[in-house]
Amino acid sequence: MTINDTLVPKMEIPFFTGMPYPANLEYHYPKAGEENPAVQLSVVSLNGPLHTVAMKKPDDPRIGREYYITMVKWATSTKLAVNWLNRGQNNSILTLCEATTGVCIKKHEDESDSWLHRQNEPPLFSQDGHRFFFTRAIPQGGRGKFFHISMSTSLPNSSADILQSLTSGDWDVTKILAYNQEKNLIYFLSTEDDPKRRHLYSADTIAPFNRCCLSCEFTCGYVDVSFSHHMHYFLLHCRGPQIPGVAVYSTRSRRKMFDVETNQKVNDTYGSMQMPRVEDKVIVIDDYTLTMQILKPAGFVDTAQYPLLLLVDGTPGGQMVSEQFRVDWATVLVSSFSTIVIRFDGHGSGFQGTNFLHKIRRKLGKLEERDQLEALRFISKEQYIDKTRMGVYGRAYGGYLATMLLSSEEFTQLKCGAAVSPITDFEIYASAFSERYLGSKTDSRAYTMANLVHRAHQLLQKQFLIIHPTADEKVHFQHTAKFINHLISERANYTLQVRRRRVVNVSAPPENLL
Repeated sequence: MTINDTLVPKMEIPFFTGMPYPANLEYHYPKAGEENPAVQLSVVSLNGPLHTVAMKKPDDPRIGREYYITMVKWATSTKLAVNWLNRGQNNSILTLCEATTGVCIKKHEDESDSWLHRQNEPPLFSQDGHRFFFTRAIPQGGRGKFFHISMSTSLPNSSADILQSLTSGDWDVTKILAYNQEKNLIYFLSTEDDPKRRHLYSADTIAPFNRCCLSCEFTCGYVDVSFSHHMHYFLLHCRGPQIPGVAVYSTRSRRKMFDVETNQKVNDTYGSMQMPRVEDKVIVIDDYTLTMQILKPAGFVDTAQYPLLLLVDGTPGGQMVSEQFRVDWATVLVSSFSTIVIRFDGHGSGFQGTNFLHKIRRKLGKLEERDQLEALRFISKEQYIDKTRMGVYGRAYGGYLATMLLSSEEFTQLKCGAAVSPITDFEIYASAFSERYLGSKTDSRAYTMANLVHRAHQLLQKQFLIIHPTADEKVHFQHTAKFINHLISERANYTLQVRRRRVVNVSAPPENLL
């Protein structure tokens, strides 16, 4: 892959320590509306004389002059699967390219009125390369599209392919794992049991495409799996909700053959400590049943009063609430400082259908803020919540949402908040991210509405902490520098902690962060 960023404007990262005079690190960084790097995919032959063949972009106006190559995978020894995505990220073409000539044949085209999600996932090919499997968003009724497995089969002596959908329903296939051609079975992970869980399934690749859950009988609710070469066995990584472990199972009988790792020492240590109690509460918003995860101290009593911290991420397509095992900063807060911590997935989060995901397009923060405020109203009705000590914390996009929540005039009970490397202005953020969710910068209204500058005057009576490393190459310090100019103009109450490191250690003692 050749990336030509000659025309891409440069960004500077300043370094102030370790030398008498400050130094700058320059690198090309495409922001919204600016020139993107030009990319070219080539195959270099190592047999005989050195020979390079460039793969030819599909001649399709929907891909355009500026595009992304989001996935490359060898399909056979002479053919590559390549996914081409236009800059607007609403049209893509999956091609099969001949390595010796560079000619790319269209195998599947996709488009969206909003944006195309999960474009970097490689298809799974049969051994002869005549059949492949991939996930795509397929309409499933009122909740929009969900990601399911499609099977594309090449016909002999024909340029046409047969495309069949192997799975369907109001749930997502999250990962395609393996294909057993002898038994006509495809193995995959999905959320069919619950959006918070991941289970292993198999499905027939011949009609009526019956499927079977292979891990639903296990005690583990969130699994990851890899198969042996002939698929007689699979390695199951249990990632929660209990202590993670790894074991080998027979594919045919689903019987455990042996444990690879039980993490017994971790289990013993965990069991001897006062760990948080994890509870789930259900909130219904716009006919969607959404889960709030509540972490309570081990010695929790209803009659006591506890401070509350809402953790937000909110990155489109992400997921905060799942059954994955966690021991993190929130665990320390709850166990050592008797704090109630909550997480909640609202509009824009993944695994609830594309309607739920795409509603945030061109209005970033609006629906996410509304949903998180609804979660706060819900939990604040509990008698054990100290309504004078409620706060919010987020990083990057989560820092953007945390600032919006703290400055909200609809819910004034949030008293303090911390934003780590917050995105404050999407015009100066990465082009791929900003343009995906806000569209082209030629229509700047969406960018203006999403800018945090309009919230500066609503932070006058809040305790607001901003932490931002000057060497953060993803969310530049420029975001915070521009925003605090407006905070100063509005005489807002804020504290700024500047760090040199790019990565902020959120596992540090809480008093250092809040």
